[in-house]
Amino acid sequence: MRINRALRLGVGAIALALAATACGGGDEGSALDHAKEGKLTIGIKFDQPGLGLRNKDGSYSGFDVEVAKYVAGKLGVQPESITFKEAPTPQRETLIENGQVDFIVATYSINDKRKEKVDFAGPYYVAGQSLLVKADNTDITGVESLTGNKKLCSVKGSTPAQNVKEKYAKDVQLQEFDTYSLCVEALRNGSVDAVTTDDIILAGFAAQSPGQLKVVGKPFTTENYGIGLKKGDQETRDKINDAIEAMIADGSWAKAIQQTVGGASFTPSPAPQVNRY
Repeated sequence: MRINRALRLGVGAIALALAATACGGGDEGSALDHAKEGKLTIGIKFDQPGLGLRNKDGSYSGFDVEVAKYVAGKLGVQPESITFKEAPTPQRETLIENGQVDFIVATYSINDKRKEKVDFAGPYYVAGQSLLVKADNTDITGVESLTGNKKLCSVKGSTPAQNVKEKYAKDVQLQEFDTYSLCVEALRNGSVDAVTTDDIILAGFAAQSPGQLKVVGKPFTTENYGIGLKKGDQETRDKINDAIEAMIADGSWAKAIQQTVGGASFTPSPAPQVNRY
């Protein structure tokens, strides 16, 4: 009797511990498992106009959002069954590794360091790093003019921040914030002289403030945007790659980019060739 009661208590304690672990560490199962259940959790940016933006009414818009919806649809999940989760730049690998998202579509540049922790499908877009300044700024015309202790802002853990540190840190004072929207706010109030990240991101912010901000200089890097997912999940990666290729082939890619960033006085890059990383 006592043994049975102790056994029941032990089993109950184990069940509670497992439940707590599940709540803290994200849902188990692959992205395809969740897609078969008719649902997906996808990481996007919430503060990047034209790419990933949470609107005041709670809806989401931008090119990354359209890519995410299209891929989800090819996996059998309808837009209304997608849960969008904010994926700030410094947290993207952690969100994937902990299973808090099925995959991430958030201006996520593919590089070797990140590929040590996560896998990538794509690229679905090829961007280039550039600079954003106030519309009346005539001192900064490109990366070559970042001299005289100019204050430059980028995001912690981002590829652009690393590029600046490695190549231009001797000429500029780099300030790093958690989001690009905070960098743009600092630019508006004069705390920094310029913001650097990929041209398509900067174009979105410039379009949000007509006549106030401008993108300057030629892109000085090449950034391949990939869809980040759990490392080793080859099946999901292959299916996402198939979806990206289909989006490009059927015209949905061109339509999405025109509707989201095409009106920002910005010429988007042509559709990329998907690589099987």
